[in-house]
Amino acid sequence: MTPHNLLAAAPCLILPALTLGYLGLCVIAPFGRCRSCDGNGRKRSPLGRIRRECRNCAGTGLRLRVGRHVINHIKDEYETAKR
Repeated sequence: MTPHNLLAAAPCLILPALTLGYLGLCVIAPFGRCRSCDGNGRKRSPLGRIRRECRNCAGTGLRLRVGRHVINHIKDEYETAKR
Protein backbone atom coordinates (compact mmCIF):
# COMPACT_ATOMS: atom_id res chain seq x y z
CA MET A 1 0.00 0.00 0.00
CA THR A 2 1.41 3.36 -0.99
CA PRO A 3 1.43 6.35 1.36
CA HIS A 4 -1.11 8.12 -0.86
CA ASN A 5 -3.57 5.23 -0.57
CA LEU A 6 -3.09 5.08 3.18
CA LEU A 7 -3.64 8.81 3.48
CA ALA A 8 -6.80 8.58 1.37
CA ALA A 9 -8.17 5.65 3.41
CA ALA A 10 -7.49 7.23 6.83
CA PRO A 11 -10.70 9.36 7.01
CA CYS A 12 -12.76 6.35 5.94
CA LEU A 13 -11.36 4.39 8.89
CA ILE A 14 -11.22 7.13 11.51
CA LEU A 15 -14.74 8.56 11.06
CA PRO A 16 -16.64 5.30 11.81
CA ALA A 17 -14.37 4.64 14.79
CA LEU A 18 -15.10 8.09 16.23
CA THR A 19 -18.83 7.70 15.61
CA LEU A 20 -19.00 4.30 17.29
CA GLY A 21 -16.91 5.60 20.18
CA TYR A 22 -19.27 8.54 20.71
CA LEU A 23 -22.35 6.31 20.55
CA GLY A 24 -20.71 3.99 23.06
CA LEU A 25 -20.12 6.96 25.35
CA CYS A 26 -23.77 7.95 24.96
CA VAL A 27 -24.86 4.46 26.04
CA ILE A 28 -22.51 4.37 29.04
CA ALA A 29 -22.93 7.99 30.17
CA PRO A 30 -26.08 9.50 28.60
CA PHE A 31 -25.81 12.79 30.48
CA GLY A 32 -23.23 15.55 30.07
CA ARG A 33 -22.68 18.85 31.84
CA CYS A 34 -25.12 21.63 30.99
CA ARG A 35 -23.44 24.17 28.73
CA SER A 36 -25.56 27.07 29.89
CA CYS A 37 -24.69 26.88 33.60
CA ASP A 38 -21.41 24.90 33.29
CA GLY A 39 -22.90 22.05 35.32
CA ASN A 40 -23.69 24.15 38.40
CA GLY A 41 -27.47 24.08 38.03
CA ARG A 42 -27.65 27.77 38.80
CA LYS A 43 -27.17 30.74 36.52
CA ARG A 44 -26.84 34.46 37.18
CA SER A 45 -29.78 36.67 36.37
CA PRO A 46 -29.42 39.24 33.57
CA LEU A 47 -28.59 41.93 36.14
CA GLY A 48 -25.85 39.70 37.56
CA ARG A 49 -26.75 39.71 41.25
CA ILE A 50 -29.23 36.89 41.81
CA ARG A 51 -28.39 33.27 41.01
CA ARG A 52 -31.41 31.42 39.65
CA GLU A 53 -32.10 27.84 38.69
CA CYS A 54 -30.96 27.11 35.13
CA ARG A 55 -33.89 26.73 32.72
CA ASN A 56 -32.02 24.44 30.32
CA CYS A 57 -31.26 21.71 32.86
CA ALA A 58 -33.97 22.48 35.47
CA GLY A 59 -31.29 22.97 38.11
CA THR A 60 -29.70 19.52 37.78
CA GLY A 61 -26.55 20.66 35.96
CA LEU A 62 -26.97 17.79 33.48
CA ARG A 63 -28.24 17.58 29.91
CA LEU A 64 -29.00 14.65 27.63
CA ARG A 65 -26.30 14.20 24.99
CA VAL A 66 -27.23 14.63 21.31
CA GLY A 67 -26.21 11.04 20.56
CA ARG A 68 -28.53 9.77 23.28
CA HIS A 69 -31.38 11.76 21.71
CA VAL A 70 -30.65 9.92 18.45
CA ILE A 71 -30.54 6.53 20.18
CA ASN A 72 -33.85 7.23 21.96
CA HIS A 73 -35.48 8.31 18.68
CA ILE A 74 -34.33 5.15 16.90
CA LYS A 75 -35.63 3.00 19.78
CA ASP A 76 -39.01 4.79 19.69
CA GLU A 77 -39.32 4.32 15.93
CA TYR A 78 -38.43 0.66 16.25
CA GLU A 79 -41.06 0.12 18.97
CA THR A 80 -43.67 1.95 16.87
CA ALA A 81 -42.88 -0.20 13.83
CA LYS A 82 -43.27 -3.40 15.85
CA ARG A 83 -46.92 -2.65 16.65
